[in-house]
Amino acid sequence: MKIIKMKLADMKKPEKNTRLHAEKQLQEYERSIRMFGQIRPIVVDDEGTILAGVGLYEALLRMNEDEADVYCMDGLTSVQKKKLMIADNKIFELGVDNLEVLNEFLEELKEDLDIPGFDEEILHQMVSDAEKVTEKICEYGKLDVEEIQKIQQIGERQKGMYEKTTQEDDAQIQNESKEPQEHETERTESDRKFVICTRCGEKIWL
Repeated sequence: MKIIKMKLADMKKPEKNTRLHAEKQLQEYERSIRMFGQIRPIVVDDEGTILAGVGLYEALLRMNEDEADVYCMDGLTSVQKKKLMIADNKIFELGVDNLEVLNEFLEELKEDLDIPGFDEEILHQMVSDAEKVTEKICEYGKLDVEEIQKIQQIGERQKGMYEKTTQEDDAQIQNESKEPQEHETERTESDRKFVICTRCGEKIWL
């Protein structure tokens, strides 16, 4: 693959593009270019229309660059160009981050986490939190016998309190279910009927 230099003024964006480039992405493109330079070429057809690398092209324009590294693909049909544009955007999305290796790299770079594509403060927080978690994991299993017994006793007390509360609640529910809703059954006194009010205990003559 032959890479050539080409003026940005001689390139043009396609009329339609399958990828939209947000402001944040363009800012990160600029950070990357300032830090590493242009690390991949822009792909154009024989008429200078960009097939892959529109975001990179826009970032270079914003930085007032005059030219860029370009790979020119000649002889493609209209169908092939459309397929290339779709494939270039989609194939990248199919990759999956290896979080284990990413975390390992971040641990090694924790003194300098200025990395394009990431917020440096968030990365520092991630590494800091990871260290705290690692410390807790390392401490696990190192408790002495006395500490373990204390933890077990607290657990047993909490379990006992829960069971007692549950039993009391069940008993209260059963008692309430036995109480009459309004009044007790009718009673008679000297041939006069009355009921006992369950709230005040007074007789209510009928």
